[in-house]
Amino acid sequence: MEDAATVARLLSRLMDAVDEAAALAAPPADAASPSSSRRCTAPMFVFSFLVARINPVLQSLLLLQQEVGELPDASSRVSALESLGAELRRARSLAGRASSAGASSYAASVAVRLVEGAARCLGRGLLVLAGAWADAPVEIRTEMDALRGEMMEARFDGPIEEVGGGPALGDAEDLVVRIKNADEDELWVVLFEIVVLTEEGFVGEEGGTLIPALLNRLTVTKGENRVKMIEVLRKLASHSTENKEKMAGVEALSTIVRSLSRNVDESREAVGLLLDLSEVLKVRQRIGRIQGCMVMLVTLRNGEDSIASEYAGRLLGVLSGNAHNVLLMAEAGYFSPLVRYLKEAGSEMNKILMANAISRMKLTDQIRSTLGEEGSIEPLVNMFTSGKLEAKLSALGALRNLSILEENIKRLIDSGAIEHLLQLLFSVTSVLVTLREPAAAILANIAESDRILTKKGMAPQMLSLLNHSSPAIQIHLFQALNRIASHSNAKRIRTKMRENGALQLLLPFLTESNNQIRIAALNLLVHISKDFDPAGECFDQIGVAHLNLLVNIIAASTSDNEKSAALGILSNLPLNDKRVTDILVKENLLPVLISLFDTTIARTLNPTKMCLLENIAGVMVRFTVPWDKKLQRTSASHGVISCLLKLLTCGSIVAKSKAAVSLGQLSQNTVALVKVKPARWLCVPSSSETFCDVHNGNCVVKTTFCLVKAGAMSPLVQILQGKDREADEAVLEALATLLKDEIWENGSNAIEKATGVQALVRVLEVGNLKAQEKAIWMLERIFRLEGHREKYGEAAQLVLIDLAQKANPSLKSMIAKILAHLQLLQMQSSYF
Repeated sequence: MEDAATVARLLSRLMDAVDEAAALAAPPADAASPSSSRRCTAPMFVFSFLVARINPVLQSLLLLQQEVGELPDASSRVSALESLGAELRRARSLAGRASSAGASSYAASVAVRLVEGAARCLGRGLLVLAGAWADAPVEIRTEMDALRGEMMEARFDGPIEEVGGGPALGDAEDLVVRIKNADEDELWVVLFEIVVLTEEGFVGEEGGTLIPALLNRLTVTKGENRVKMIEVLRKLASHSTENKEKMAGVEALSTIVRSLSRNVDESREAVGLLLDLSEVLKVRQRIGRIQGCMVMLVTLRNGEDSIASEYAGRLLGVLSGNAHNVLLMAEAGYFSPLVRYLKEAGSEMNKILMANAISRMKLTDQIRSTLGEEGSIEPLVNMFTSGKLEAKLSALGALRNLSILEENIKRLIDSGAIEHLLQLLFSVTSVLVTLREPAAAILANIAESDRILTKKGMAPQMLSLLNHSSPAIQIHLFQALNRIASHSNAKRIRTKMRENGALQLLLPFLTESNNQIRIAALNLLVHISKDFDPAGECFDQIGVAHLNLLVNIIAASTSDNEKSAALGILSNLPLNDKRVTDILVKENLLPVLISLFDTTIARTLNPTKMCLLENIAGVMVRFTVPWDKKLQRTSASHGVISCLLKLLTCGSIVAKSKAAVSLGQLSQNTVALVKVKPARWLCVPSSSETFCDVHNGNCVVKTTFCLVKAGAMSPLVQILQGKDREADEAVLEALATLLKDEIWENGSNAIEKATGVQALVRVLEVGNLKAQEKAIWMLERIFRLEGHREKYGEAAQLVLIDLAQKANPSLKSMIAKILAHLQLLQMQSSYF
């Protein structure tokens, strides 16, 4: 109720204030008397009439308030009434100033404008009031809207004659005093008056005397008045160059610049004023030195306000004639002027400044893209190919920063930059030596894109430079070569590198003292060794000494990256090369591997450690090959199976795939290992813990490598049910070992028990061709059993029929067999 009472009090006070304002503007009772000191004037009479019409509206609102009582939105109504009160005070002041305009027709026209301004003040106040009382009865809102419309559109004719007393309109000294001393409400009136006087030509040369007072007041005045004050300054600036120069001081410009960061109206007026002032040379020279100015101008240029954006763009264009300003614009994220300096003929020193700016700035990919789109690459390439040494160096620095983005890599390749960069690397001219390091760095960036593969001679040329370069350049060359060799479609290039003696060139780097170079060389060896021919002579190329070095790195290095790279090389060596395996066993790599696995898996798994686990799993494949049962037993005794099971749940999809391969290799021999242990071999009957329903015998994980007893079934099936498909083939091969001819029925039951049938059907839907082939082979065996046909046949047949219609022809005959099991086709059907 207290809020409602506040609204009622404000309404009453406003009504009193409206009565006073109407009386001040109304003609006196003796207006017709020639002796009256104040004569009736038509504009003032009409204004008084309009003011008087406000009170019936306020009275209706007061009665409405008394009827309603408590208000849910009283605060908005209080604010609206206070706003109307402020506008009423302004209107009274404007009307009062109009009454003292003077007798001349020139002054009278100004006075009429002031009265019109007073009416608009009240119109704005009524607009806010109508918004706060949007739920008022329609007749009250209609009256408010009508009165507001009349106020806002009021046009007065006829003179407003002098009341007498007070300074005349346009008195500069009086205006200065009022600017300095007026409160915020009165200040608005003064500013409005100056605007009118200026537009009517009533403020002449003496208007310049107002500028210092306006600038001083601008630093302390409040929001709405600041906008009006900048508007006044713009009008004064448009009057003469002398007025502009009075605003050209650093302090004055700083005051104006601060308004760029305020509300939309103020920033729009401020940037417009600065644009007007930029006609003065001093302003153009000084504005760039004001802290934050360029940032705010660029922000406005990119902003939503179209007028402020246009002003800011034009002003930036004017200021871009100064190279220092262009650099500041670039730091603020506006690069068009900078690129223009690079592209246009002009001072080489300015081009160097622009290139240096690009090279030292921290660019986002978006900015790199913008610079590339606007055409910065080609002129920079021209600078380093044909410019002087300083120009070459600055251009290379800029291109080094820009070439991080793949879009720009294409532009660099298209510009023919690679050939020039390689020429720099092969240069022996002492003057150009300083350019080799940034050139190598750019080539390393370019190598991130597989577009580099179109430059077939690049990798061999860089390989040939490795032994003739400084460590800094070697690092960049290794980065480039690693990126080239790592591309998925780079198999031909990797083969060519091996044929050109890359292994012999890189292996000596295994003893390099510089850790960064040594690890980079190891990583390159990982990539080059990916495609070793199983029938090739990789052992002869690597040799015993280097294999021993790799084992020592795995055992002794403190760097996970280095260990991972060494393991990656070993995992790429052909599995059928027994000489490699014998050396690794002799060097006791297996226990080192298990220890490293335990240490790694116990920590938080970041990408480096995940890669390390992948390569550990890759080497474990060598120690579980199915043709070497003795090595399998040795591996199992060291705890390899436990490691593999952990990888199925904790590793990446690559690690899971390699772990599944090893488990599948071990499981291939389980049937044979169970058979070689007859019942009499045991002194006591088989226990439920060791007896295996699948293999129909005693299975101990470390001796028979049974998937079921190892607990591998569930995690293997879960991999098939997951989103990643990379491990499907390896998992299916492992599970398929349970469907050998001797054990397929029991194996089918074990797979079904682990929810594997649904997982196999899912592979038919989402797997690749090889995975589908294996899954179909397995389902054909599983669906030989009636129980599984009854339970899963209906769900599987829809997928199978759909697959038969659009699958590879190689699958159709096997699908036909399954459909025959499901009694959807005869075994002899030729449908497929």
